[in-house]
Amino acid sequence: MDKIYFDHNATTPVLDEVFDAMLPYLKEEWGNPSSIHWAGRVPKKAVEDAREKVAAFLGCSPVEIIFTSSGTESDNLGIKGLAYAKKKKGNHIITTKVEHPAVLKTCKYLEKEGFEVTYLNVDEEGMIDLGDLKESIRPETILITVMYANNETGVIFPVEEIGRIAKEHKITFHTDAVQAAGKIPIDTSSLDVDLLTISGHKLYAPKGVGALFVRRGTRLVPVIHGGHHERNRRGGTENVAGIVGLGTACEIATRDMEKERAHLEKITKRLENGIIERVPDIHINGGGSPRLMNTSNISFEFIEGESILLGLDMHQIAASSGSACTSGSLEPTHVLLAMGKTAELSHGSIRFSLGRTNTVDEVDLLIDVLPPIVERMRSMSPLYAGSNEPVVFKR
Repeated sequence: MDKIYFDHNATTPVLDEVFDAMLPYLKEEWGNPSSIHWAGRVPKKAVEDAREKVAAFLGCSPVEIIFTSSGTESDNLGIKGLAYAKKKKGNHIITTKVEHPAVLKTCKYLEKEGFEVTYLNVDEEGMIDLGDLKESIRPETILITVMYANNETGVIFPVEEIGRIAKEHKITFHTDAVQAAGKIPIDTSSLDVDLLTISGHKLYAPKGVGALFVRRGTRLVPVIHGGHHERNRRGGTENVAGIVGLGTACEIATRDMEKERAHLEKITKRLENGIIERVPDIHINGGGSPRLMNTSNISFEFIEGESILLGLDMHQIAASSGSACTSGSLEPTHVLLAMGKTAELSHGSIRFSLGRTNTVDEVDLLIDVLPPIVERMRSMSPLYAGSNEPVVFKR
């Protein structure tokens, strides 16, 4: 039985082109890029070439790209680094209740350091209210950090409008674009964004590499101290192979984005429509908001999502019950709770996140095997009333 992977928001496979580009820097060209002798020259050039590719992908200058170990580190550097740099100006930060833990836990940490944080609500479709954002701004507000697209629901936030609001009030704006990068175009030259996070393993590069866009003139205090790497903003010898992989992945994403978007939109819509037609009592979370074309978060009433995942795994189908970073937790997902979903509905949610190699046949197989799994689980649930009324949702 072939394995089917519908969990690309958790991580993606490394593309062959990416692996091939990385390989020389794991074998022949193993030198330290900070060395001035022959062994460091080729790795140093490879790092700077990759910086140019990431910059082209994001529409910025290469000097505005800082390489890190992950999206989480990039978020920490952007948020903590900015907060400490501007602490004398103010101590107030604005974010949302549905951010990735890399942002939420960083903000919680800063609260212990004397900063104040406003956590904006979202509506039942997972969207923030720009009016709430404007009302939350204070004279001492120094940072707005709002994700580009939600990792669990795929809901896309109005980053362009948020940037305009931040610029109007002279507030630094950071966005975690880890899930958006490679799926939708991002052009920092036309966005009023000062800091932007991406992660390699979400766009077919390896784990262990990320990047932070830092607009010229934005001051940051380093979070990792050490050598003079990354223009004194991030100490530590560069992960040359990983950086090369990230640069290559960004180049491929730029080249293939439109084709992949059309493909993913088609098969994700097929997945949702097929499940809606064959499984009653479900909810498409965030279905009324703009969403990433590859992400479908569905709540199944009366049963636990984990039991569905186990049933799917028996058919070699991989999906997720939420963020990969919190999948070991027994707590209901904070994103769905913030959207007003009950703990029971939250526990009954499955995230299907599709990728470039998924096919129509794989989606059709899912649509065939999922209904019997749900029916069997519900037959054992004392909560199930056997509702068979059709449910219609917008995509």
